Amino acid sequence: MLLNLLAGLPVMLFCLLMQAVFITICLRYYVHFRHAQSAHESQWLNILLLSMVMLLMSLSNFVQIAIWATLFMLLDEFDEFLTALYHSAVNFATLGYGDIVMSSRWRLLGPLEAANGILMFGVSTSVMTAAVMDVIKHSMDRLKQREHP
Repeated sequence: MLLNLLAGLPVMLFCLLMQAVFITICLRYYVHFRHAQSAHESQWLNILLLSMVMLLMSLSNFVQIAIWATLFMLLDEFDEFLTALYHSAVNFATLGYGDIVMSSRWRLLGPLEAANGILMFGVSTSVMTAAVMDVIKHSMDRLKQREHP
């Protein structure tokens, strides 16, 4: 168990830091584009902004899945990267199919990755929710301005 933690916790920490970087970049660009479009806000720009937030958060999660798959390859658990990637995605998304399992020596990395994944999906969801709420707020403000000039 200690060996699993020594192998998995640095990867988990790296993934957490990477997610923070993705969030920072995502929110920085979101605020920049939101500020730039405030004078001529449109439905299509809102759709584009929300789509970019969702795409970046999904990309971040996929990169983390690939990082875990790389760890599994380095530990010689799989012969092919695609198999490691599939197994990693099942763990990260907490699906738990069980059709591919790791050796008993490294099996506890699965729940560790699942804990990482559920946390990262939660963080991604909160970022997307914040962006949606911001779009709603700005839309409501513009509607109020039209009603009460």
